[in-house]
Amino acid sequence: MTAIMNTYGRLPVTFTSGKGSWLTDTDGKTYLDALCGIAVCGLGHAHPAISNTLTEQAGRLIHTSNLYGIERQQALADALVRISGMNNVFFSNSGAEANEAAIKIARKYGHQRGIHEPVIIVMSKAFHGRTLATLTATGNAKAQEGFGPLLSGFIRVPYNDLDTLTKVAGVNASNVVAVMLETVQGEGGLATASLEYLQGVRALCDQHKWLMMVDEVQTGNGRTGSYFSYQQLGFVPDVVTTAKGLGNGIPIGACLARGAAAEVLQPGSHGSTYGGNPLCSAVALSVVETIEADNLCANAREMGEYLATGFRQRLQNNPHLIDIRGRGLMMGLVMDRDCSELMARGLEYGILLNVTAGNVIRLLPALNLHKDDADKIIDIVCNLIDSLD
Repeated sequence: MTAIMNTYGRLPVTFTSGKGSWLTDTDGKTYLDALCGIAVCGLGHAHPAISNTLTEQAGRLIHTSNLYGIERQQALADALVRISGMNNVFFSNSGAEANEAAIKIARKYGHQRGIHEPVIIVMSKAFHGRTLATLTATGNAKAQEGFGPLLSGFIRVPYNDLDTLTKVAGVNASNVVAVMLETVQGEGGLATASLEYLQGVRALCDQHKWLMMVDEVQTGNGRTGSYFSYQQLGFVPDVVTTAKGLGNGIPIGACLARGAAAEVLQPGSHGSTYGGNPLCSAVALSVVETIEADNLCANAREMGEYLATGFRQRLQNNPHLIDIRGRGLMMGLVMDRDCSELMARGLEYGILLNVTAGNVIRLLPALNLHKDDADKIIDIVCNLIDSLD
């Protein structure tokens, strides 16, 4: 019996080191990492800029309380505000915590407007975290099972369906304070919202003075081909959350806000012991600077197109491929059947990948992926798909 709680169905492999897009296990076998810790290690493993920053900052100062100024936190906040077009940032330890902050902003925003029972509209098949509030916002019955009663104050509507959203919003308009969504549903089978839908949501929020809150925990930090995905979709949210790739493996999340949403939280209304401490902020700032300096957003777009073209060419006659979804280097290959076994089989082929929603092969390779490794991903994944019965 292991001393670790049984919260993961772990695959039979343990990694001891990594370099770039490659990992090495305890037996010395190497694997091409097309998952990056689920969109976390966007710069790959053992990136020199991150290793150097981590070592240098750890030797200087790891932690002080948020009761005091934190130089690297302020520099990171300035960078994210400049990039995002937001006004300010709250730092947390994870994406779930960033989404908790967004939910609290929405509720307090509602109370400040005299709405005593504020409602947030959320989406089917969404994933926003596993805390009680974010679990309620999440559209996954299996993840919610056994944790009721869930919180009130949420209404769920079909994803990418503006007509239904408009109808539901009209019935509940007096209590609605925000709409919360992902532009690409990472855990929901890589379902991708249309440009018209997202711009329609923005217009609806403007009309009713609701907050448009976009969860960029997985899509942010260059993953989809722009620093945040909304930057290529023609709208600006009121609240943006992110984490995962922000720290390249160091735990940090961020909730960014603008306009009225940026003024909601005041001293005493929210906080975090570790959020944005000197070590995490220094590393995250190094990640942001590297993404910008190395033009990794552009590389994510180019390599995403390269992978998609390669898959279409190789699999054009394969009956199992239904669709290719996603943006940039956030890609889903939709199969005609459950293919969950490919995660374990991928280890045999020397690749790390993920299957979400049962039948979608999810690929999240490093943002600095080059063509040689992209060709290997195409080759191995196509061989895996060809092996399906």
